[in-house]
Amino acid sequence: MTGKSQVCSVWVGSETGILKGVSLAKKQAFNFCELNSLSRDQEVCVLCWGDAQETEVLVGCANGAVKTFSTEKGIFTGSRQCGDSTQAKFTGLAVTDSSLVTCVESGLMKIWKEGSTDTVEINAGGSVCRMRQNPSQLHHVATGGKQNPVKVWDLERPDTPIFAAKNVRNDWLDLRVPEWVRDLAFLPDSEKIVTCTGHHQVRVYDPASPQRRPVIEAQFGEYPLTALSLPSTPGSVVVGNTQGQVAVLDLRKGLVRGCLKGLAGAVRGLQCHPSLPLVASCGLDRFLRVHSLEDRTLQHKVYLKSRLNCVLLSSRDLEACPPEADAEQEVKEEDGAGDEVWDTMETVMEKNKKRRIDEKADSVGKKTSTKRRKAVKK
Repeated sequence: MTGKSQVCSVWVGSETGILKGVSLAKKQAFNFCELNSLSRDQEVCVLCWGDAQETEVLVGCANGAVKTFSTEKGIFTGSRQCGDSTQAKFTGLAVTDSSLVTCVESGLMKIWKEGSTDTVEINAGGSVCRMRQNPSQLHHVATGGKQNPVKVWDLERPDTPIFAAKNVRNDWLDLRVPEWVRDLAFLPDSEKIVTCTGHHQVRVYDPASPQRRPVIEAQFGEYPLTALSLPSTPGSVVVGNTQGQVAVLDLRKGLVRGCLKGLAGAVRGLQCHPSLPLVASCGLDRFLRVHSLEDRTLQHKVYLKSRLNCVLLSSRDLEACPPEADAEQEVKEEDGAGDEVWDTMETVMEKNKKRRIDEKADSVGKKTSTKRRKAVKK
């Protein structure tokens, strides 16, 4: 198991509670859980790296446990109970220099200090859909949810948010516009925040702006957006929706640069490679896909058997991986596993009977037309 975990370049969490490691170079997927002890309350909700060296993966489960998986040893090395099922599922995990930060759907955000049982609790408001950490300032996190606008928190001074977004102006009927932040991210080397909403909007907020409203707004499609990620090249964002549509949007002009094809179910997880023009996606269709952001072609496709919730992409070089022809062949073999059922079924002859009836009708029609021609000649 140790050698298998070291070759994995993508980590995926599923609804069944299985942490899956995928080796794109070998076109193989590995399960790192005991299948006989799994239950629905162990559903993997969020994933994040436990350290900068990517030797640990933190797994947030639906039952409130945060497990630590060692990518070097290939085993779970620890577990910490950071909540329970009554507080809803995790919506975000973050790691600072000396503490672990968790956030659940109810809006309860906790700071778990290392070596101490005391915690700091923050009320981020109800119905939180996502909590993200600022990569350039680890003590800053942002939250947002349904009827819960974007807020930025300083973990060193958690009493009040350092930024709270303001809703856009009322529509042309002077009615309040509903808010529904589904995912968010900090722009690199900046305090600006990009969000995607359940009303198919992409918005950019600038805490330095005095109006606190979005400075950029764009729309994609007609369905709720569920996930986003920022590519290695600045100026764009990758978003996915509930219909399996993934697109690259230009944040400067608010236009769609292009769409990534091949997905067949709602997108639940998106992550761009930190240095390469690649994006990994997963969702309800049980496939892990890796697309190129340069020509928008499908690079890798792996079938993982379970409905997938989240994806964690390693920073290692993925361009050395071979093309996805072998993986496609494996997927086809997996899809054809139920052919034995069709082989044992009885053959229905209705089609053949119908064909014989049609042939008989054609012959009768031909004879009738021949008789009519003879009668006209006479």
